[in-house]
Amino acid sequence: LIVDDIMKRYDNLTVLDNISFKVFKGEIFGLLGPNGAGKTTLFRILSGIADPDKGEVSIFGKDPRNPRIRKLIGYCPQESVAYDNLSGIENLLFYLGLYNIGGKEAKRRAYKLLKMLGLYEYKDKKVKKYSGGMKKRLNLAIALIGEPEIIILDEPTTGMDPNIRREVWRIIKDIKEEGKTVLLATHYMEEAEELCDRVAIINRGKIIDIGKPDELKKRAELKTMLSLEIHKDIKEAFETIRKKFNPEIIVREDNIIKLSIDKADEEPPKILEYLLKNGFNVIMMKVSPPTLEDVFIKYTGERLSINET
Repeated sequence: LIVDDIMKRYDNLTVLDNISFKVFKGEIFGLLGPNGAGKTTLFRILSGIADPDKGEVSIFGKDPRNPRIRKLIGYCPQESVAYDNLSGIENLLFYLGLYNIGGKEAKRRAYKLLKMLGLYEYKDKKVKKYSGGMKKRLNLAIALIGEPEIIILDEPTTGMDPNIRREVWRIIKDIKEEGKTVLLATHYMEEAEELCDRVAIINRGKIIDIGKPDELKKRAELKTMLSLEIHKDIKEAFETIRKKFNPEIIVREDNIIKLSIDKADEEPPKILEYLLKNGFNVIMMKVSPPTLEDVFIKYTGERLSINET
């Protein structure tokens, strides 16, 4: 898959700004970025649903709007594509019918997907009674119906229970083992690190960097990170740390302050002692190696996400 200089605008807003990258057969390629970064718009273009204002997309050397190519793509959007008043099995059989697959073969594929996604025991239950996580898994099953060569997953695990999320990770890895190519949009840095062979970090419609997770962290020349949870006066604590210690990277969100440090064995106790002496209540302090989120912080000055699991 080749994306060459794609641009997309809505009114006066540039959603995608000269996006270019390549995806190789058999890899999991991640788009890591916050909500509103342009991931969904890009995936709609890659799946042939939307047209770019500028630039070209080539999949196996052809335009994704080509009917033959679209048959090779399985697209799992964020919103549910299942019909609420149909059961899980009825939804899959309906979509299989759109591929002109019926009879025993349709039931075989439907049952296989329901078992794979942990939905078999709920196959006769109407989708309107499914939980949000169950609907997400049914969405993934629908995307896999045509046994596609390229699977495009737009935030497939958002809102899932942590245990179910990890089960979906296993399924995505199994899909790759079958030789399929997976494009994954996520704002979970842990998900990107766990699954992706290569990652494109995207923000406000622009690609910040592309590479293997370890390569991205190495190129960013990241330092050890210190996280501090402050009970009260988070703004004052933030300004106190920034003025006193002048870290290269420092961000805050809710009651967490995250900053870079040069010496992991010396600086944390000094910072903690200084905060306590100045009347701040430090609930938690954690030293950790740099992550993809820290790459994002360095380049944008913003946190990618808070609640990772």
